Amino acid sequence: MTNYSRTLYIGVTSNIKRRVWEHKEKLIEGFTKKYNIDKLVYYELKETMPTAIKREKELKGWSRKKKIILIEQINSEWSDLYNEL
Repeated sequence: MTNYSRTLYIGVTSNIKRRVWEHKEKLIEGFTKKYNIDKLVYYELKETMPTAIKREKELKGWSRKKKIILIEQINSEWSDLYNEL
């Protein structure tokens, strides 16, 4: 997820549509609310929560540049993908 200035946030959830909606509505205290993170620009679906958590940790370890390349491979315009869910 991101905001108008392209600050990046990576998270994991078992219900992506609900979780993104919570971020958009500013219901979640913390980083996303503080930095107005409200735009879903990239996501991956995984079969199990342990697999999802492993991938989340991997992505969080990447450089910002590498994360941007990943996003732009599927979403070069940085469009909000929420309505595709």
